[in-house]
Amino acid sequence: MPDIAAMRWLLAILWLAGGWHGMAAAEPIPLPRPRPYFWAEPQSFREAAGPDFNSDDVTSDPSECRKRLERVAIIDPMPRLIRPGACGGGDMVRLSALRLAGDARIIVKPAPVVRCEMAEQLSTWIRDEVVPLVGAAGKALHSVDTYDDFNCRGRNRVIGAQLSEHGKGNAVDVRSFTLANGQMMELTDMSEPKELREALRESACGRFTTVLGPGSDSHHEGHIHLDISERSRGYRICQWSVREPSILAFALVDGIAIPLPPPRPTIPAAQKL
Repeated sequence: MPDIAAMRWLLAILWLAGGWHGMAAAEPIPLPRPRPYFWAEPQSFREAAGPDFNSDDVTSDPSECRKRLERVAIIDPMPRLIRPGACGGGDMVRLSALRLAGDARIIVKPAPVVRCEMAEQLSTWIRDEVVPLVGAAGKALHSVDTYDDFNCRGRNRVIGAQLSEHGKGNAVDVRSFTLANGQMMELTDMSEPKELREALRESACGRFTTVLGPGSDSHHEGHIHLDISERSRGYRICQWSVREPSILAFALVDGIAIPLPPPRPTIPAAQKL
């Protein structure tokens, strides 16, 4: 005859198992919420390398641009920078300083990470144009103070906007120059000599395809944006207003100086209605 006690234990175990399964089915454990979508992991090397990648360009030898740049600048070659979409690129370098005659150097700080072509344009502009212009004004250039370089973002840091040239390694923002005596010269400072700032603007607009500063938009009031963006028919943008301090007129009223409104512009008689 079967063991009655053993059968009872078996039935109890089966009942408990069924009860727990029923409870699990009735009260499922909640799953964590899915994370918001930012970037889909690339499924192939071609997708990860970016649209401008060409396997024929892969070589252990430095590019012709890097060979030229190493003669006039101190650089660190960077690995290919891979980011979502068209952001990133190859032949990137970190530009630390520029070589002058003798052992003199112009430091670039923080050292920007840009494409070799942009680093070459920036180096040539500083060595061949900025140094002589600053020197002619009786100053000696010690370093160039940057504000932004490679940065995978939309234009003006607007989410969803068209990819900035910073995201391609084609742009550098310059805030100021540090002189040999330790004085800082901000490029947007209206108290700096107007003639020098005008000459710097003219030289920059002749060297780079995009120059943005005060007067272009609210994002460039405190620095100068330089890039080598390629546009159809060689179109260039030069928007850097060299401003002067406003001169206010005052009138004394009972011993108190009251600012007067600026004079209205004179309209020729032929244009008056």
